[in-house]
Amino acid sequence: MNDLPKQSPLLQEGERLDDLQRDGLKLIQNPSWFCFGMDAVLLSAFARVKEGQDCLDLGCGNGVIPILLAGKTKGRHFTGLEIQKDIAAMARRSVCYNHLENKVTIETGDIKEAALIWGAASFDVVTSNPPYLTKAHGLTNEADHKAIARHELYCTLEDVIQSAAALCRPGGHFYMVHRPFRLAEIISSMVKHKLEPKRMRLVYPYVDKEPNMVLLEGVRGGNARITVEKPLIVYEKEKVYTEEVKRLYYEK
Repeated sequence: MNDLPKQSPLLQEGERLDDLQRDGLKLIQNPSWFCFGMDAVLLSAFARVKEGQDCLDLGCGNGVIPILLAGKTKGRHFTGLEIQKDIAAMARRSVCYNHLENKVTIETGDIKEAALIWGAASFDVVTSNPPYLTKAHGLTNEADHKAIARHELYCTLEDVIQSAAALCRPGGHFYMVHRPFRLAEIISSMVKHKLEPKRMRLVYPYVDKEPNMVLLEGVRGGNARITVEKPLIVYEKEKVYTEEVKRLYYEK
């Protein structure tokens, strides 16, 4: 994503305005905190939101997934839940910048309490790009924004899946991006909470490398049958996206 010279009164010191390369949408980010990556873009492309549906993103960070989904789908409303007050406030400013106040809402709160905030079975679609690492994976500063985004400090994988299951309406869909090394744990937890895995896609940085991301779809109360889609290769060569990844950035 490219920094933009355009300034806005919604920008604060140390922040930048990045082009989401879709319908003129922009996102406010603070590089010293945590900026979204390829995983958020791929999740927004993998998730399917139908016309009139309500969608919730658990741990929305700077709001990139609700904003992208609002721009590329015909969903009715998109809500983001973020526990860090300053990052949630930044996400709200991005919503205002893009004039999406009628379609996107950012709430401050704890994923573990999400079902209490909205009530059970409140959403047709739930998405999440949660922290990938446990506290044991090289944690240094627990107060750091990057550490909170990357490590399970405020919620665990189980917390995310349990909340998603509670919030999905019967037959509702859950979409998540994570790391393949936790795939057994992910699928086990989804089945436990009756979010039946239905679709999976592994993401490879290069064709000859191991996968470094996995995209998963689960259905609340679905039957036991999963489709494994063809691999997604991100780069043809260094800094050059494959044609499929380019399409995912721009497709409607």
